[in-house]
Amino acid sequence: MRTALVIGTGLIGTSAALALAGRGVTVHLTDHDPAQARTAAALGAGTDEPPEAPVDLAVVAVPPAHVPATLAEAMRTGIARGYLDVASVKGGPRRELEALGVDMSAYIGTHPMSGKERSGPLAATADLFEGRPWVLTPTRETDTEVLNLALELVALCRAVPVVMDADAHDRAVALVSHTPQLISSMVAARLADADETAVRLCGQGIRDVTRIAASDPRMWIDILSANPGPVADVLAGVAADLGETVRALRALQSSDEDKRREGAGGVEDVLRRGNTGRERVPGKHGAAPAVYETVAVLISDRPGELARIFADAGSAGVNIEDVRIEHATGQQAGLVQLMVEPSAAPVLAAALRERGWALRQ
Repeated sequence: MRTALVIGTGLIGTSAALALAGRGVTVHLTDHDPAQARTAAALGAGTDEPPEAPVDLAVVAVPPAHVPATLAEAMRTGIARGYLDVASVKGGPRRELEALGVDMSAYIGTHPMSGKERSGPLAATADLFEGRPWVLTPTRETDTEVLNLALELVALCRAVPVVMDADAHDRAVALVSHTPQLISSMVAARLADADETAVRLCGQGIRDVTRIAASDPRMWIDILSANPGPVADVLAGVAADLGETVRALRALQSSDEDKRREGAGGVEDVLRRGNTGRERVPGKHGAAPAVYETVAVLISDRPGELARIFADAGSAGVNIEDVRIEHATGQQAGLVQLMVEPSAAPVLAAALRERGWALRQ
């Protein structure tokens, strides 16, 4: 691939353009808001000048509702040899394209499974897709050259290609992406009118659950409007679990010992099923989930402290598998949780104590 046209210079489009431009592809940028395309160009994602000849690949990075019309218009102009979109919903746009009568052999639907809470070109990075799954949904009509162009795009963005049926993809993202967004927003909504004293008690757990609730509502309305059925199906299951859990908790309030026992069993059931589901979430580098041991270190909020911890861990020959930081309320300090292989935990703890770090049991 030598040339590409990116239509839509938001987070995903600009990130793809940055990755392509950084690997020698001549990238042209266009957007319904010319100022946004100029911003992306200024960031080094390409040029906002139109191509003088058809490009190798056109990448449509617009909201799902606008994908069919945008793709159909681009294909009518013959601006590229191959066309793909990066929308988070695949079945609906494909069927709309078929209804519009365009040449489906020149098109492939794709979806990079990566993103941020922030949107727009200023949030874009060239490494956004590195190591992340990038779903491809070819059909029997998809030309081999177009599939190869899509695979080359994925490789240049250093993502991992995953081939799926379009409707199976939509059901999958309803479960692993779209429903979590709504659940996170629902939990965060409880905080909107909560007492300030309660809010000040927020710890890492509530931060983890509500992190994606900071996402742009307008963007999510576009996404959910394109995949409402599968999301509603997953939420119906969640609602059933919620109803059973509410009943179980009410039973725990009873003075009747049998009802309390039944309530405890209901709560335990949902917690254990949660354990089972969590164990299926892929671990580091997409491998099977690993069990790590946590070494918790008290740390002051000063420049260089994290670097010093990592350097001390490296000197002890210990690899940090994951890290979390919990900030103390009202103090310039926090707790760094270092996740390591179980066999490495005592080695790391001893090394950090020797170097003067305060550990929490």
